[in-house]
Amino acid sequence: MESPAFNEDKFNELFGKVLGDVAGAMGLLMAYIGDQSGVYQALEKNGPCNADDLAKETGLNERYLLEWLSSNTALGYVSYDAANQSFSLTPEQAAIFAHEGAPTCMQGFFQAIVGQYETNETAVEVFKTGRGRAWGEHSNCCFCGTDRFFRPGYVMNLVENWIPTLSGVEDKLKAGATVADIGCGYGSSTILMAETYPNSQFVGYDFHEPSIQAAQAKADTAGLKNISFQVSAAKDIPADSYDLACIFDALHDMGDPIGAAARIKESLKPGGTFMLVEPMAQDKLEDNLNPLSGIFYGFSTVVCVPTSRAQEVGLGLGAQAGEKRLTHVLNQAGFGQVRRATETPTNMVLEAMV
Repeated sequence: MESPAFNEDKFNELFGKVLGDVAGAMGLLMAYIGDQSGVYQALEKNGPCNADDLAKETGLNERYLLEWLSSNTALGYVSYDAANQSFSLTPEQAAIFAHEGAPTCMQGFFQAIVGQYETNETAVEVFKTGRGRAWGEHSNCCFCGTDRFFRPGYVMNLVENWIPTLSGVEDKLKAGATVADIGCGYGSSTILMAETYPNSQFVGYDFHEPSIQAAQAKADTAGLKNISFQVSAAKDIPADSYDLACIFDALHDMGDPIGAAARIKESLKPGGTFMLVEPMAQDKLEDNLNPLSGIFYGFSTVVCVPTSRAQEVGLGLGAQAGEKRLTHVLNQAGFGQVRRATETPTNMVLEAMV
């Protein structure tokens, strides 16, 4: 079969895109360095300044700062006034790079990606051999970055938008209900609900003990008395009677999501609800060809599918499973009623009932 003719215009177009991706990859590293050293916050606080002024403010090396500022300026992350030779952050730049905990801040996303580069040799070995990769094999940056990335979205949406769309759940939580948060990680979702609904009791479960320890420490610091955390795989959660069970961005990481959902069904009281939050995705690959899905597919390649394959069954749903396949999983687990309760640009929220 004759090879297609080389198209120089298409090559130049692709080359330009790849060059932009390379610049972006370097930009994420620069952004991570700025985040970990507090430079963005100092730059916003100080206002327009040169590298020497910023060095005095931060205690960092002036020469390194000048190079870092120059890179950030070339990438559009920092602004530069040539007349005054000063650097500054616009409100928009500050929102993305400096405002920790705000829904606009993307530093958690950057940290999660940097964590994958930190363990790139393991990622390559896993990809080449096809073996599973346990959650605990990842860099701590992965755990911290994942929590930092998802937490602002939960703060913005969980209590205000997602729970109110579930049938009768908000009233139960206000009056006093029992809630299980499965695959809770660092416990950000669990703690947010416990703070909002003090009459209800919350238990967070995760099979990763260091994450549970971190979650319990955060709850203790917050002084919450209506919350506890336990090390447990989803299929091994106690058969307590819950009014609400939740999984946030974690079902697709599980080796046996059908078994996990079946166990959750058994743990619910009559009339109980299972809220499943998963990354936004359409059902067909051709409908997911966009930058966000590209990022999710990438994380799925190095984190989600290997994590699933390291567990019993190893179904490997992936981070872009889509509503149709997720509904099929829930139906197989015994949930007869499944609907999309609401969505955001990054997540879909499914409500499952017996």
